[in-house]
Amino acid sequence: MAPHPLIDTFRAARIVPVLRTGTAAHAATAAQWLREAGITIFEITLTTPDALSIIRELAAEPGLLVGAGTVPNAAAAEACLQAGARFLVSPWVDPSLAAPAREAGACLMMGALTPTEVRAARAAGADVVKIFPASSAGGPAHIKALRSVFPGVDFCPTGGVDARNAGEYIAAGAAFVGIGGKLVDERAIAAGNREAVQAAAREALGIMQA
Repeated sequence: MAPHPLIDTFRAARIVPVLRTGTAAHAATAAQWLREAGITIFEITLTTPDALSIIRELAAEPGLLVGAGTVPNAAAAEACLQAGARFLVSPWVDPSLAAPAREAGACLMMGALTPTEVRAARAAGADVVKIFPASSAGGPAHIKALRSVFPGVDFCPTGGVDARNAGEYIAAGAAFVGIGGKLVDERAIAAGNREAVQAAAREALGIMQA
């Protein structure tokens, strides 16, 4: 299976911010503040209220690469793709996601933790294997171990990844990382603390681009 062309974009960015908030308004605010700080890739999880509207609005903005996260099934995948998502992310292996992703030319990331699950994700059509939850599974050492068995697989660890340890995951063999709550602090968003959110974004960008 040839590498999906978007993988080079993800590798260059090194970070995929994961927007998972309790309200649509918080997600929209987070996206705006992160864009102002220089973030141009967003994964909007379907656990966020009114996620499809957020995907649609962001996907219409020039220069942004928008995808959907926590995609549960093929019907949800098709709805996300119609809204403008260019990549789909699931925390588990679901072969039914492959057909809509391929038809739309979208990049597909499926979740795995063990070697057996990594193999199943690839067999199911995953372009990228999302290692989740990364930190509780062993962190960078777990990525390094998986990489030794699957040298040709692009891994994206998510879960417990932040600006301070993201570089360790990359050094261990991750193609790029997903950062959620450590970057999108909903308490700061609710408090209107734009500077705190943007400072975290700038820190992440600075560390990963160093």
